Amino acid sequence: MSHRVAVALLAASWVLAGCAQPGASSEGGKLAVVTTTSVFADLIENVGGDRVTVTALVPHHADVHTFQPSPADVRAVAGARLLVMNGLGLDDWLRDTIVNASAAGTPLVELGTGLQGVELLPGEEPGTQNPHLWMAVPYAKGYVAEIEDALVRADPANADAYHQGASAYRTRLDALDQKIRAEIGAIRAVDRRLVTFHDAFPYFAREYGLEIVGVAVEAPGQDPSAAEIAALIEAIKAAHVKAIFSEEQFPTQLVDQLAASTGAKVVAQLYDDSLGDAPVTSYEALMTWDVDQLVRALS
Repeated sequence: MSHRVAVALLAASWVLAGCAQPGASSEGGKLAVVTTTSVFADLIENVGGDRVTVTALVPHHADVHTFQPSPADVRAVAGARLLVMNGLGLDDWLRDTIVNASAAGTPLVELGTGLQGVELLPGEEPGTQNPHLWMAVPYAKGYVAEIEDALVRADPANADAYHQGASAYRTRLDALDQKIRAEIGAIRAVDRRLVTFHDAFPYFAREYGLEIVGVAVEAPGQDPSAAEIAALIEAIKAAHVKAIFSEEQFPTQLVDQLAASTGAKVVAQLYDDSLGDAPVTSYEALMTWDVDQLVRALS
């Protein structure tokens, strides 16, 4: 099914369902927020606390890049008082869903497009930008500020609670950032080279002093050519890359092939776009988990 056809069907399902109103609160009078991924849902919950109820549309272990909303997702969007996405091409299907299947007037926050002082890195397609800003904790703090402002605008009666939640969360993120810098800083500079399955870690690498030698798949769902694989194998050998990293939602056949040809290790349990099973059940836990995997493999 094409993306355009899927959106059209979702629009029809919303019209038929047509009972949710975008100004409605969820049960208990809490602010109903709908976002795309479980990572953003966790950020929102840490700021909003018990004043919000948050729905993440993309389930754990799914790929946000290629996700297609269901009729149930459209109903959740239609009932939201605040919509939160990343933008920059990561989850633009939400904007399509809103345009085609939601009443006008529900605020939409694009976390990745409003950050000040951020040098965006190139994306997977010409003319695009890489959307994975939250993988650098200072940028995640910028997301928190955007969320704080959006919650206050949507629910000014609880502004003090949102400010307090955001302040406490920023303190924890500062500690997380310092911990990451110390742990990665302990790796020898010559060993801070890696290859990833897809291009989800460039902001992380730039922020914490790592070098990404290459990526196995330039865009999700697009297999590399034999020539591209051969070139990556040579780059891994030339840079003496110790480990190839992949996210848990992707198959390991390609990275296993690269490892067999180069002698590098495979670490296939990283997280970025989505939370997972315990212990990776929060943004802080996701970053801690990924750094632990990196440090063990590169040290």
